[in-house]
Amino acid sequence: MARKGNRVQVILECTEHKTSGQPGTSRYITTKNKKNTPERVELKKFNAILKKVTVHKEIK
Repeated sequence: MARKGNRVQVILECTEHKTSGQPGTSRYITTKNKKNTPERVELKKFNAILKKVTVHKEIK
């Protein structure tokens, strides 16, 4: 029987949006394998408010 305990949902939040001063936030929900990737994830994702690709970091 396979265990499902290694995959967890994480929330990614834009780093540039906080410093821009514009209202709202850009967040994405994704999953990661916490056994293979114990540190926080950083991915480049599209920010619809800023209309460009920015770095999103894992929060929580």
